[in-house]
Amino acid sequence: MIVDLLDNADQYLTLNAGFKTALAFLTRPDIKDLAPGRHEVDGERVFAIIENAPGCKKEDAELEAHEIYIDIQLVLEGTDNMGWKLKTTCQQISRAYKPEMDIQFYADEPDVFVPVYAGMFAMFFPNDAHMPRISSGNLHKVIAKVKVDQHS
Repeated sequence: MIVDLLDNADQYLTLNAGFKTALAFLTRPDIKDLAPGRHEVDGERVFAIIENAPGCKKEDAELEAHEIYIDIQLVLEGTDNMGWKLKTTCQQISRAYKPEMDIQFYADEPDVFVPVYAGMFAMFFPNDAHMPRISSGNLHKVIAKVKVDQHS
């Protein structure tokens, strides 16, 4: 997991060839005006999901993990108190892996919660189980999905 300001995101471009494309999308001047839902960026290699909805309570959320995509979750408005746990330490699968959605859910508790404020992003790799959308208010955010097999 990486948590940082969007202004510093270019430091991570060498980690994956798809990050440059994702960052170009995340820094669009009209990003806050885009409609909620899926947005194509580079086919299945990089795409984004815009969310603008109330957050949820910790007890109503589950840890999730992915195998095919890296998440770059950028908060546009609000605070997302994201939970994290190393995926290999998760022991309670709550829903089986769905390859068509690239998602696995766990009933384990996160080891840590990190507040991610507007203008910050959290980057989750396949070894990062994460619990996003924890907030007492509304969250406006973008989740850029970058395929893990992109190499620079």
